[in-house]
Formats: sequence, structure tokens, C-alpha cells
Amino acid sequence: MKRIAVLALGTAAVLAAPAFAGGPVVPVEEPIVAAPAPVVVAPVSGDWNGGYLGAQLGYADGGDADGDGALGGIHGGYRWDLGRTVLGAELAYNSADVSGSNDAIKLDNLATLKGQVGYDLGKTLVYASAGVAYGQGDFAGNDDADDYGYTVGLGVDYQVSPNWTVGGEVATYSFDNFDDTGVKYNPTSVQLKAAYQF
Repeated sequence: MKRIAVLALGTAAVLAAPAFAGGPVVPVEEPIVAAPAPVVVAPVSGDWNGGYLGAQLGYADGGDADGDGALGGIHGGYRWDLGRTVLGAELAYNSADVSGSNDAIKLDNLATLKGQVGYDLGKTLVYASAGVAYGQGDFAGNDDADDYGYTVGLGVDYQVSPNWTVGGEVATYSFDNFDDTGVKYNPTSVQLKAAYQF
């Protein structure tokens, strides 16, 4: 009996030894890693607000009047940048040499006053325009005939620097009666533009 007790005590000591060998096991806590703050990316938009002055040069086709030629001049306007939407007003004058093969119709001067509605794509602005147009030239033998009509167009401008823009515009014009000659004239123009924005 004494031998069994000693044997039991020895077995218990042997089994308990590993538990006391290294002392109590303390769990290691993982460090808390904070998630990085989200990066806020501002929407890309240009600064189209303010006045501008520039020049344009291009080509016009007289449509049914079988006339074409060059035109060019100056323009100026003001734009209001409302975020993605840009509103504007522009006055332009063109000296023209647009005539038909028989010189019965010859456009010498073309002026427009139009409004613009555009969409801000950053450094690029796309816009539609509409307004009144004034034309003057030689129509049906009257060498100083003039008429008021309207114009509509589509254009695009690109900011090459904070103050300079380049672009292009396609526009069509409608005139009904040059000085009671009964001449209807509907030219279409394509022009390249450059302007200084201030």
C-alpha cells in the first residue's frame, strides 16, 4: 500500500512538471492596426468664370447659294462657371469673303450676339450656342444689302494655360430677306478660335 502511494505521488509529480517548467502562459495580444483614412478626390473641373477676348478664323459654305470662302474676326464674351454647368454670352464680328460662282451673292460682314450653355469637363468645355445674326454684302445687285437672322452652333474650348484657350465652333445662320431682295441665305461656318481669359 505504501508502495502504491509513493508510485502515485511520483506519477503526479512527473505529470505536473511540464506545467511548472515555463511558468504560466500569457497570451500575446495582436497590435490594433487602424484603417487608413479615405482619400477624398475632388472632382476635376476647370475655371471658366470671367471675361475673354479673342480671334477666330475659318471657312463658310453658302449652302443653296453655291458660295463659299474665308471669314475671320474678333470675339469677346463673359462666362459664369456654376460648377459643371457654364453659362455665357458672346459678341463676334467676322469680315467675310464668301461668294458664289456668279457673284450674285457675296457676304462681306457677319456679326453675332449669342448665348451659350456648356458642360465643364475640366480643362475642356463643350457648349451649344444660339442667338441673333447680322449679315451684310452684295445680294441680287444691291451691293449694300443687309439682314437680321439667327444662328445656332456647337463648340469646344480647351484651356492650354490658366489664361489662354483654344477651340473650334461650327455654326449655321439663317437670313430670310436681304433688303427686300427676296434672297434667303443659310451659310454654315467652321472656325478655329483662340482667346485670352481674364
